[in-house]
Amino acid sequence: MTSAHDGHRRVIAAVDAAARALGLCPGLPLAQAQARIPGLAVTEAEPEADGATLGRLAAWCLRYAPLTAPDPPDGVWIDATGAAHLAGGEAALLADLVVRLQRVGFAARAAIADTPGAAHAVVRYGEKIKKVKKVLPLSLREGENNASPCPHPAYIAYTAIVPPGGAATALAPLPIRALRLSDEAVAALHRLGLTRIGQLMAAPRAPLARRFGASLLRRLDQALGQVFEPIVPLDPPEVISRRLPFVEPLFTAEAFSAVIARLARSVCRRLERAGLGARRLDLLFERVDGSVQAIRVGTARPARDPAHLARLLDERLETVDPGPGVEAMRLTLPLVEKFAQTQTATLLDDEAAPDLSVLLDRLANRLGAELVYRVAPVESDVPERSVRRVPPLAPPTRRTWPADLPRPARLLSPPQPVRALAPLPDHPPVAFTWRRKRFRVHRADGPERIHGEWWRRDAEMLAVRDYFQVEDEDGRRFWLFRRGDGVDAETGDLSWFLHGIF
Repeated sequence: MTSAHDGHRRVIAAVDAAARALGLCPGLPLAQAQARIPGLAVTEAEPEADGATLGRLAAWCLRYAPLTAPDPPDGVWIDATGAAHLAGGEAALLADLVVRLQRVGFAARAAIADTPGAAHAVVRYGEKIKKVKKVLPLSLREGENNASPCPHPAYIAYTAIVPPGGAATALAPLPIRALRLSDEAVAALHRLGLTRIGQLMAAPRAPLARRFGASLLRRLDQALGQVFEPIVPLDPPEVISRRLPFVEPLFTAEAFSAVIARLARSVCRRLERAGLGARRLDLLFERVDGSVQAIRVGTARPARDPAHLARLLDERLETVDPGPGVEAMRLTLPLVEKFAQTQTATLLDDEAAPDLSVLLDRLANRLGAELVYRVAPVESDVPERSVRRVPPLAPPTRRTWPADLPRPARLLSPPQPVRALAPLPDHPPVAFTWRRKRFRVHRADGPERIHGEWWRRDAEMLAVRDYFQVEDEDGRRFWLFRRGDGVDAETGDLSWFLHGIF
């Protein structure tokens, strides 16, 4: 049991299971507790050390979900939305969490609900809906240390799962204190005869708002999911991040731009000390109403020039809605890489190679990263398989394009069917119709025969394509192919397709 000062008196700060069984609880005056139980062992509370430990525990919980946060003095928020299936479901996640904490000496209980307020209330006060599960020792996952065996043959994991949409039903029998209200508000509600959350939900809202202000109903609405309750996530220890709160809310793009420049300089100094460069940046705008706006930019190669990073973020400000105002901004670098120094010139009279990364970053930021790429050759005779998309600054491959087999600058995917007229099966067409427009062929070259890649699938064992380069009367050049060799019907049905445009 620990004690702390509460004004001019000393009160119990925390109790263990044995002390709680004796009727002691946090907040009880220490003198009263010692009068009840002589010889009580009391330790001075260390709030700073407890807070640091709670922060480390919240960081450890990142193994279960990407968003966690400490909930002082004795809780941890875990936003498991979309992540529970990775642990085998919500029940398996809670059981695994509680058992692992028990194995290292923590007494823990866990609950899952639609809202943070409901989960907080259920896990601390939900005795009636608490589920007690007998959990066998977990088999250590591959790669984990198995040096210290489990000291107990089984654990009792105290977990509760509130079904979706069941927050009101789960909260109704719980005491008013479960809504995280002040002691004064709880005492005043008790004097009015309101001791359970269900009674509070049924009471008229207007008189409650006039007497207790907006905080009481806001806590109730947050627990029921009618008002959003934000959780400020804990960044993993290795993530570079900087947050700036404001005295007054910000609304204008000019103010945001000034803050972005300051944040960029701060994170770039940390990148330089660590020898790293940013590859992805997330800028979060924490609004007064509790919601969060976010923009994300990326870089083609590791970068730590604050002016360049700030410009990329500035170009996305038009997508941000400040709403009632932004009270804080956070810049986080979820992806960083080693920053490699490159030599730009070998001799004094050499010209430095142009750095295209700045241009590529701005193009990707405006057009989308998926639209900025280059193509690299692949060892395949089938045209649609002979190229692949690679990042713009990816190192060149050893493969080269065949110089004697010119290919069109644009391939159609998939090839477009056309109606073609050819005098003989092995001759080029004299005319073809594509998208209801007729083209008369003035010149043609071919055929170039390409066989199917039988090692990929059996259907290509006998497949044949005969490609022709054709030019119409207006000088437009097309790449057509006929499916089949014109002799064996198994090689193709002699239908024509337009595959590329020169």
